[in-house]
Amino acid sequence: MRGQVQLNSYKHSQHGVGLIEVLVTLVILSVGLLGVAALQFTGSFANKDAISRTQADIVASQIVERLRVAARPATVGDGVVVNNQYFSSSNYNFAGLSCTSGAKASICYCQAIPANIPDCESGECNEAQMAQYDGWAVSCAAIQTNPQTQVSLSCADNNTTDIYTCSAGSRVTIQLRWPVNSGGNTTYNLNSRCNPNTGDSYNCVVKDVTL
Repeated sequence: MRGQVQLNSYKHSQHGVGLIEVLVTLVILSVGLLGVAALQFTGSFANKDAISRTQADIVASQIVERLRVAARPATVGDGVVVNNQYFSSSNYNFAGLSCTSGAKASICYCQAIPANIPDCESGECNEAQMAQYDGWAVSCAAIQTNPQTQVSLSCADNNTTDIYTCSAGSRVTIQLRWPVNSGGNTTYNLNSRCNPNTGDSYNCVVKDVTL
């Protein structure tokens, strides 16, 4: 009799993990993992945009230096100018070049100087040829980290009656832009200078300079 009482008492003193406790633990763990995944997803968008912005800023500074190297005294007005071809969109973003290999643009266009780009590294070039070469070089630099980056140069010409697309003392605008998408809880306040058309979704780096 005493042994039976002790056995029953022992059985009632045992405790285990119930199904409800297991389910609660799984729910908490799932919420935590989803939070970590969302954080990584949002961070990947921010990191990509930060890398694109850093590279674009570097390339924009390179363009400023190339323009200043190419500048010469203007024959009209007081100041310096660069060749009109620097403001031709056909010299940027590999316009007019074709890639039939199916490779990435950085491999197709930038591993070697394309046949229809003047080789100003090993030969002499005139101003127009130098503008074409510089346009190709900065386009290659722009896509190193983001192949969708686009380069453009424009000028607020202060004298439309002379021969220069960008007269002496005019403001030159250098813009590099790349498409962006909102991801997770990340949204972008898009600059109207980068998105002149309805439906555009670009981030950009813009530099305004006077030569």
